[in-house]
Amino acid sequence: MENLIIVKTTINQSLNDVWCKWTDPEHIVNWNIVHDDWYCPSAENDLQPGGEFHYIMAARDGSVKVDFNGIYDHIDHERKIIYFTEDGRKVVVEFNQVDDNVDVIETIEPEEVNSYEIQRTGWQYILDNFKKYSEGGSK
Repeated sequence: MENLIIVKTTINQSLNDVWCKWTDPEHIVNWNIVHDDWYCPSAENDLQPGGEFHYIMAARDGSVKVDFNGIYDHIDHERKIIYFTEDGRKVVVEFNQVDDNVDVIETIEPEEVNSYEIQRTGWQYILDNFKKYSEGGSK
């Protein structure tokens, strides 16, 4: 397996606000996309160990629809989320308060279908979109 994918951003918002926007389906549908031509029509999130999440991501032209889903392994409120994707890959999301900002760092086990760079670019795009949404940018 290739190296882990690590993506990061710094968000100029409170830790509580960042956590809420990351975990609340009402917010997830506004930022969870892999490209501007996509949207997230629905999100379900049972944020507890053993709980599942399902985020539908779809191309606006109707050509592709993906159910990104997994099961939570560990939740440390406003600090860390660990989950496993449907295909068994581990993802760790860390939230670190730094002065008036929050660093969000995701560490992802890559899959074997797409190149490392395509995967890293996609994960970083989603995280950058989350930053934009969290800081009040339009989507």
